Amino acid sequence: MSDTIIVTKNEDWVEIALNRPDRLNSFNDEMHEALRKALNEAKNDDAVRAILLTGSGRGFCAGQDLDARDPRKMELPPDLHATISNFYNPLVRLIRSINKPIICAVNGVAAGAGVNIALGCDIVLAAESAKFIQSFAKVGLVPDAGGSWILPRLIGEARAKYICMTATPVVAKQAVEWGMIWQAVADDQLMDEARKLTAQMADGPTFGLGQMKQALQTSHDHTLDEHLDVEAEMQGRCGRSKDYAEGVSAFLDKRPTQFGGIE
Repeated sequence: MSDTIIVTKNEDWVEIALNRPDRLNSFNDEMHEALRKALNEAKNDDAVRAILLTGSGRGFCAGQDLDARDPRKMELPPDLHATISNFYNPLVRLIRSINKPIICAVNGVAAGAGVNIALGCDIVLAAESAKFIQSFAKVGLVPDAGGSWILPRLIGEARAKYICMTATPVVAKQAVEWGMIWQAVADDQLMDEARKLTAQMADGPTFGLGQMKQALQTSHDHTLDEHLDVEAEMQGRCGRSKDYAEGVSAFLDKRPTQFGGIE
């Protein structure tokens, strides 16, 4: 596997670290392909019931490595439509489609697409020193990797427009207060807290959590009436699962649950 990411397998969850620390883990084509491969393997491995995404070194991800898209080094302008369509969009769609909890630990600066990939995960924790920078305005671009869709839904259109149009950094504490991320954690405690949470999620009812993830993500696309039917269908499937039977039995027997994570 490419050394642009580091995959650490645990008993029932996996940790994936972006690993180009000398470039603040900015994306090149190789890292895109390696990350998607690792995520697909985790998606298809029934033994993996939760995923933790983080970065190596002093930053989480600085977005696209601009050296690879420098117009001065190219005969024609770079085809950024192709870059987005071939790399970022498939990555975001994959993250959102994996029916397992994906925790993101933002260990330092997240900029450009790096912010939006983090926000595309299910639960985001950040080091107190971390900053989120929608840096696209600095180079004349629009937020990508789903940023212009998810950001106004998280923090509102007014705030989203301001931080995108001005490229103003948002510190972790402010990101929590705005509802952009779940929690800010002391720098030296971030990874312990993130791993603890990921392990906790891995012990949960994985099938039900996956259905929950899709219900919450698709709620924006439905009217209330439509979404009530979606809930009913999903609840029907969950109610037939072994995890539901285990959860009810454990509750009535007053014992800890032992979920298998299967339908």
